[in-house]
Amino acid sequence: MRIFAILVLSAASCKSNAPRQSESKIEKLGSLIFMDESLSEPAGQACGSCHLPGLRFTGNDRSSVIAVANNARLDDFGIRNVPTVSYAKFIPPFQFIVDDGERIPMGGLFWDGRSANLEEQAVEPFYNRREMGNPAGDSVAKKIEAAPYAPLFKEVFGKQIFDTPDVAFKSANKALAAFQRSSIVNPFSSKFDQYLRGKSSLSDLEQKGFELFKDKEKGNCLACHVGDENSRDPEKWLFTDFTYDNIGVPRNRLIPANKDNAHFDLGLCASELTRDYPELKDKKYCGAFRVPTLRNVAVTSPYMHNGVFITLKDAVTFYSTRDTDSRRWYPNGIYDDAPEEYHGSVNRDEPPYDRKPGQAPRLTADEIEAIVAFLETLTDQ
Repeated sequence: MRIFAILVLSAASCKSNAPRQSESKIEKLGSLIFMDESLSEPAGQACGSCHLPGLRFTGNDRSSVIAVANNARLDDFGIRNVPTVSYAKFIPPFQFIVDDGERIPMGGLFWDGRSANLEEQAVEPFYNRREMGNPAGDSVAKKIEAAPYAPLFKEVFGKQIFDTPDVAFKSANKALAAFQRSSIVNPFSSKFDQYLRGKSSLSDLEQKGFELFKDKEKGNCLACHVGDENSRDPEKWLFTDFTYDNIGVPRNRLIPANKDNAHFDLGLCASELTRDYPELKDKKYCGAFRVPTLRNVAVTSPYMHNGVFITLKDAVTFYSTRDTDSRRWYPNGIYDDAPEEYHGSVNRDEPPYDRKPGQAPRLTADEIEAIVAFLETLTDQ
């Protein structure tokens, strides 16, 4: 079910032949826009407020609810955990791929794949009432025109760029995308990358964790969080296959929207993508979210699309004990973040979540610790 070739193609498509000097200017401009807190309505929230460089481009803008960010007005909250933008440049547009005769959805930015690329993705937070809350792109363009970096904006996009506000807004999103494709955001500088390059070695515990991570009868993490075992190229170890999975993540009752017992975040089957792909409305896609990269996972807490797990150990333990110790994760011992009619869509087939009550989990406590130790090697320096 997991396709690796698409990763190689998507990585290759992100490499530009443009002159480095011109890239440097637009990347610099993008970084200034990314960190500009004057671009929200009201002022005070930047892209970088929820995607903090120090947290490997994740965060929640100092929200009182750790799982989700608040908006610029501080009167509303998001409904999903903020995903990292690190290595997002490798995410291909949403598409169906065919594996063993089965059509499998993959790709697209956001947890539900609704944006095709970084330029398109950058638009939504500016408008979203749960984020930066601007009424239109024109208002963002006017704020940029008044910003200290406006001369650089004109240098990159032309002296008359602000004469057409909608073009200026689109240009700002191009600059943001250029920054997000830069080596600052995608450095490949972790201990694991150095290990791949032959410049570092894993400790015994980290090596054990790596082997468990790959073992199809133990962690089986590589099934979704893929890497090319025949390659030492870090770009072929993105730790995601960009497909979608429903693993029965527990409901996060701290998210304000979830105080309404009738509210469920159904992921792919409720995505805007259903307008172009009506087949996604099939209940088998309800509760499915795109598999995230594990790069920097040790410093990007909380975990899962709803931020329900605070520690990496809990996240790994959940995979192993979801059905062998279900009451640890669900108040009534059954999946609780989707209506019962969708419970059949939860992945019960692949290890490690193919266990039943009374059976031993695929991983012991010591093995979980080893996998966590390995995951900690994925943190960029």
